[in-house]
Amino acid sequence: MPDSNTDRYDVVIAGAGPAGAHCARDVATRGYDVVVFEAESEAEFPRQSNKSTGGTFPAMLSSFGIPDDVVMNYTDNVVFESPTEHYTHYQPGAVLDFPEFKRFLVRDGQSSGAEYRFDARVSKPVFEGGEIVGVEYGGGQTVYGDIVIDATGPAAVLSRQLGVSGLEREAQAIGIEYEMEGLTLAPDGYADLADAMMLRLDHDVAPGGYSWIFHTGGDTAKVGLCYIQNDAHRAYATEGMRIDGYLQRWLETDPRFENAERIAERHHRGSAHIQLPDALSTDNFMAIGDTVPTVDPVWGEGIYACMKSGRAAATTVDHCFIASDVDTSAENLAAYDDRWHTEVAPQMRTRLLISRVLYNASNDRYDTFIRDMERLSDDELRAVNAGNPRALAKLLHVDDIPLLVRVLTESKSWNPTKLTSRALNPS
Repeated sequence: MPDSNTDRYDVVIAGAGPAGAHCARDVATRGYDVVVFEAESEAEFPRQSNKSTGGTFPAMLSSFGIPDDVVMNYTDNVVFESPTEHYTHYQPGAVLDFPEFKRFLVRDGQSSGAEYRFDARVSKPVFEGGEIVGVEYGGGQTVYGDIVIDATGPAAVLSRQLGVSGLEREAQAIGIEYEMEGLTLAPDGYADLADAMMLRLDHDVAPGGYSWIFHTGGDTAKVGLCYIQNDAHRAYATEGMRIDGYLQRWLETDPRFENAERIAERHHRGSAHIQLPDALSTDNFMAIGDTVPTVDPVWGEGIYACMKSGRAAATTVDHCFIASDVDTSAENLAAYDDRWHTEVAPQMRTRLLISRVLYNASNDRYDTFIRDMERLSDDELRAVNAGNPRALAKLLHVDDIPLLVRVLTESKSWNPTKLTSRALNPS
């Protein structure tokens, strides 16, 4: 329990998303006092923060003890589409009921001793001696913690004020998704999407990004798209059209949606940043999940990495508290930075390069890319996904060199002068 004279905890977490909620359950399981502040009310949670497709992998479920009853559908394949081609690859997955998943994490954390305060928006850090020692929330109330963790996602409420966050507007991806019923999962000329997650590269649908159909059972699916406002978006976008318009146009022109309807109150909007973090921690403080950011740059999967970042932060809490003298200095908390770069997102720099080349390629190149994938073995595809340079070279053409050079020279987020030495040389 917190100190009886002051509102004080070992760990204070802002945000009850997957990263924050898992970090809390992990910290509580280790025996530390932890409190989580969530801006939404408990009765509606997570109505406003239901911003994920919920696509993930069985390895995440088993690694973090996630029960089957938050899974809408287990999938067998990933389907890659371009304007005229498609390729089906065997890859087991799981499509989560994202609100139920978040509620499970909260309940499980509470059963382990984590305290939650809902309808309690964190507004700013509290400082003593130039270091963060707590947070202000709910219009003027204060709570103190030996370690404060920002899990507020792209808002980065605390990180921005601490100068830890370097989130860039030009690196922000925006997305929209509908849950739909009445889909035709395998019309003529298209891959069979039964028990599959489909990702489509097509600038006519999502200029500068990608779209998806994740089967959720029966004739239902999650359908959405996202894009970054990058050079490709500017080149291929329809003047005056917003993201809702792109999704509506796809729904009106793709035969899979001819008889489909939106499921009431099951639509979601969200954003994430696709870039390397400038920093991850400082004295008494860590940033986790999409605050960092953590989403996979290539295919947008963020749940697994967010959960791993929460675990890395909890392990670092243990590292700071296990000695007789608690040490929450920036130097000691840098252990979290090391874990992030080696365990959470070990190939982030390579995958950022892949994503920038991929999303700036042309529709014709997407068709070629799908045909190239079909000729690779499963081992070679796994190596490509892992960022192996030799494997990636098998997907590159001579015509790709100008694009590769342009991406390397123009991308601000790729500029090494913007990165910390720890990000460039994790040890």
